Amino acid sequence: MMTSQISETSVLLDTASPELSLRDVERIARDVFGLAGEASELTGERDRNYHLRAGDAHYVLKVSNPAEDPQVIDFQTRALLHIAAVDPGLPVPRLRPTRTGAADWLLEGPGQAPRLVRVLSFLQGLPMHKASPSLSLQQNLGLHAARLDLALRGFFHAGAGHELMWDLKHANTLRPLLEHISNPAQRALAARVLDSFERHALPMLPGLRAQVIHNDLNPHNVLVAPDDHSRIAGIIDFGDMVHAPLINSLAVAAAYQVSETGHPLEMVAAMVAAYHQLVPLEPVELDLLFDLITTRMVLTVAISGWRAARYPENHAYILRNNLQAWARLTRCDTLDRTDAQAYLRQACRVE
Repeated sequence: MMTSQISETSVLLDTASPELSLRDVERIARDVFGLAGEASELTGERDRNYHLRAGDAHYVLKVSNPAEDPQVIDFQTRALLHIAAVDPGLPVPRLRPTRTGAADWLLEGPGQAPRLVRVLSFLQGLPMHKASPSLSLQQNLGLHAARLDLALRGFFHAGAGHELMWDLKHANTLRPLLEHISNPAQRALAARVLDSFERHALPMLPGLRAQVIHNDLNPHNVLVAPDDHSRIAGIIDFGDMVHAPLINSLAVAAAYQVSETGHPLEMVAAMVAAYHQLVPLEPVELDLLFDLITTRMVLTVAISGWRAARYPENHAYILRNNLQAWARLTRCDTLDRTDAQAYLRQACRVE
């Protein structure tokens, strides 16, 4: 698993998606998707992304990486269509079909590998990491995370089982990446967390309820209303979706919400309790949540450290969550596992 996951990720990151001129982007938007507008380039990890402004409407035109599995792209596309049908009120990107009604279009050119092009609505809002923290924001995040999981509950696709380094259920296979953590104390902390994951969580995961999950509800992928930081305005970036234990979805989101002051799990508990209102957690899921939260932080620092060493030119983007992840992980290390479990059970009023 470890070798194949790193190999897959390396191929995607080593294979640059060829650039398009903004004029070509605008031509594709007009001729293929029926959108006359002005394009500008956006950042992206694997794909080429462009912001397209067509009158008062905003879109994202995504050109896939030629190394990306077309089945995985179709998985993401079909999931968005499914969410739109099941819960139309969820603020997630909506697909703009081509002039012929297709969900995507194949871009082909001489000397270049074919790439899929999709157009999504561009959601307006302030990234959550720039918003004022509050318990009401955490509660709304929990409710939206639960709604998203409910919307995906009945969704199935052949691409959902693809291997992904960010898949928590395979966290133990990434232990070799800890060698890229230069600080001995931090490396030892990360190793302890993986030890606990292997002892407590890993044996239990196969028996938990599972489904397709977003798998990346970090504060860069959650938008809030600029005039009301407690209101969720958007959930974006479905590129890390995977079929996994349902509790992993909540753990990923919670890993970015550890409080900087007071009890480390104060904000996490508010989010988890709100989630629990819509999607009641099973006792075993709740007891494993703290293990999975800390394990997600280890994935963040281990994978980002490895990738930053491999791709120094993209160092800043790759490590954007690294410093905070270490701070949150250090705070969680002050908690006894049993006490953390009791704290989250109390928040959900589960005996």
